[in-house]
Amino acid sequence: MQAITTSAKQSFEETARQTQFAIWLSLVVGVFMLILKMYAYLITGSAAILSDAAESVVHILAVAFAAFSLRLSLKPADEGHVYGHDRIAFFSAGFEGAMIVIAALYIIFEAVDKWLNGLHLGNVDTGISFVVLAAVVSGFLGWYLIHKGRKYNSIVLEANGKHVLADSWTSLGVIVGLVLILTTGWLPFDPVVALFVAVNILWTGGKLMRKSIGGLMDESDPEIRSKLSGILKDKSEKYSVDFHDLRHRNAGNKLLIEFHLLFHEDMPISRAHELATKIEAEIHDSFPMQSEIISHLEPVKGHDETHRQVTRSE
Repeated sequence: MQAITTSAKQSFEETARQTQFAIWLSLVVGVFMLILKMYAYLITGSAAILSDAAESVVHILAVAFAAFSLRLSLKPADEGHVYGHDRIAFFSAGFEGAMIVIAALYIIFEAVDKWLNGLHLGNVDTGISFVVLAAVVSGFLGWYLIHKGRKYNSIVLEANGKHVLADSWTSLGVIVGLVLILTTGWLPFDPVVALFVAVNILWTGGKLMRKSIGGLMDESDPEIRSKLSGILKDKSEKYSVDFHDLRHRNAGNKLLIEFHLLFHEDMPISRAHELATKIEAEIHDSFPMQSEIISHLEPVKGHDETHRQVTRSE
């Protein structure tokens, strides 16, 4: 049996509105930051600022894909995708992680190339002011996206938020490098900082790709399993039933849960169904993300023997 409560449906609709707003906000702000950084690069010629701008280009591409993925993931199931489209979220996170890695490699290439072929900087103080503004905006946006992603259990938003925070760290690193150039006059600080920033965002991109692979491979979440087991144990004691074969997986924007409930043979099927529905509702209300629950009702008496007979007949 499967249950979806009215409150769960309303929660899903609210999640959809909030996540779509957040992802489009990220795209608009990303374009604004790219304009700031490109102007800063044009007036300074800084390799570090160029690397920061390159990160923003990647951010825009990744967010555009994330927006598409989010819209697709929220579509209901259809004949061709009977389990829905939620798993596109993991592809989105993996794509964003890959884009971050590509940006890091590009930053490394540009920093080394400029270092080897001569460093020429100008208007450094003005460039710093633009990068500071970009860093502040990125920091607030990244925090907002991660907060919303964790609140609504959206891997797309959380991945995008981590990307934006990586962008903010890039900007902060660039600011440090430019300030050091102003105070010391040593131009190589520019590519050195760019290289340090590249290594940092390379690590961030790698973690996002790892999380994406874990989701696509249905990697179990110990915290979710522990919480589910706790609910089922509590309700089993309350209703004098038992459970086994608990399984779950995160489909991206939705939690899929399955388990077997064992009832005494003298309990009417209508009562067993009623108790199973109550248990499912408890689980729905205990998780902020949308969940689909399938419970299988079985009698305690003769349960094992019945399964052995079926197995032998097969």
